[in-house]
Amino acid sequence: MQLSEQEIIRRENLQKIRDLGIDPFPPEAFEVTAYAKEITEAFDDEGDKPNFQDVSLAGRLMGSRVMGKASFAELQDSTGRIQIYVTRDEVCPGDNKDLYNKVFKKLLDIGDFIGVKGHVFRTRMGEITVHVKELVVLSKALRPLPVVKRDEEGNVYDAFTDPEQRHRQRYLDLTVNPHVKETFLKRSRLITAMRRFFDDRGWLEVETPILQPIHGGAAARPFATHHNTLDMPLYMRIANELYLKRLIVGGFEGVYEIGKMFRNEGMDRTHNPEFTSMEIYVAYKDYNWMMEMVEKLLEYIAIEVSGHTKVEYDGKQINYAGPYKRLSMFEAIEEFTGIDISQMDEEELRATCKKLHVEVDPSMGKGKLIDEIFGEKVEDNLIQPTYITDYPIEMTPLAKKHRTTEGLVERFELFVNGKEIANAYTELNDPIDQRERFEEQVKLAARGDEEAMALDEDFLRSLEYGMPPTSGLGIGIDRLTMLMTNEHSIQEVLFFPQMRPQRKAEAEETEAEE
Repeated sequence: MQLSEQEIIRRENLQKIRDLGIDPFPPEAFEVTAYAKEITEAFDDEGDKPNFQDVSLAGRLMGSRVMGKASFAELQDSTGRIQIYVTRDEVCPGDNKDLYNKVFKKLLDIGDFIGVKGHVFRTRMGEITVHVKELVVLSKALRPLPVVKRDEEGNVYDAFTDPEQRHRQRYLDLTVNPHVKETFLKRSRLITAMRRFFDDRGWLEVETPILQPIHGGAAARPFATHHNTLDMPLYMRIANELYLKRLIVGGFEGVYEIGKMFRNEGMDRTHNPEFTSMEIYVAYKDYNWMMEMVEKLLEYIAIEVSGHTKVEYDGKQINYAGPYKRLSMFEAIEEFTGIDISQMDEEELRATCKKLHVEVDPSMGKGKLIDEIFGEKVEDNLIQPTYITDYPIEMTPLAKKHRTTEGLVERFELFVNGKEIANAYTELNDPIDQRERFEEQVKLAARGDEEAMALDEDFLRSLEYGMPPTSGLGIGIDRLTMLMTNEHSIQEVLFFPQMRPQRKAEAEETEAEE
């Protein structure tokens, strides 16, 4: 392994610490009693608030100013940074004074984890500081951090801002760009709020298989694998819909699952092959009820995550308080193209696509053609939360036929800022109709449609035992998090997004820059 000059120095410092009889990776636990943010927000040296006269903190050493027998340094823990004040005579009393000179002044590096105990005071410059009485080394960092630097005027330079490096090395990103943590804290609050909303209504969180013998529940291209013992192909799930519906058949009235889905498709700013989705199914409901429920859910989440129903995204105020605008798919297409396609057959739709400069291919059936027109000409115009309802039957093989309009199904998608974040149906529970829809999907697959659904005999069998009227909903957690955190790339809301393989030359260049 080729080591940089800094890595060599740090390894030498590591050995010197060991030579002094100090374990740089001690096995003992270190008790933490206070945190940087807690202290800086609550410390009061004049009033009745806490004054933290006996505290124990741990974190990374992020900078130091050594001044003879005393030093100031910055300690960064999981909540933020705080200044610490270290003196030789207190940290290394008696005959151990030389340890201060050898260890703290010379052998500790930026990025090392240390633990400190002492009391809090305010310096003459007004900065809240921990006066250290005890200091221990907790973990030696053998690589230098890409620490953000500032010039004499305070301007940042040499910051760790390259997106590819940040996403590949999220551990560094979180360390030197602490503001990134806020996105993931909000993501966690979002998921917690969603669970609380469902649990409070008595719906059950469940788990369904990730490896499935038949890929179903959505129109998508799956990842395939092989089970050696069973000698059979398996697919990583593209959706959990068909298994959750089996549980409704089995007698549960409301079930939901938050988990990973996998689709072997393209990658861009809103798509990752591995993503998090929530799906919920509630018996004895329809898509009209579901629209009202989603409005309550998103309003609740917005308040829990951001404190109010209006959330800024891309310079716009998105208002999650209901009710939301509703347009049928055909109404939306006519509104933004001026063309009524509701009565067109496949050939007429192809001609319309050509007229609107929408690219299509021979494998696309009627439903895909309509979807392409909608995606190209309508989606970007849907900024405030908007329900697109009543889709053509060809587009949705798992939804119930519309109660009043021939050729449509009872489905809606919720669009916000031009992106779909939710998809819901009045679920199809007629097993004969469902079989016919699956058979149409098989025909599309034969034409070359790689996203067509497979026919699932066991799911059809479950429907034949009877499934009550049901409404189902799916929400993309990653996209919703983007909207709630004002992030414009899905990679920014995933701790470890999928990345293309890093070539050896690129890796060496990255390490050289660090």
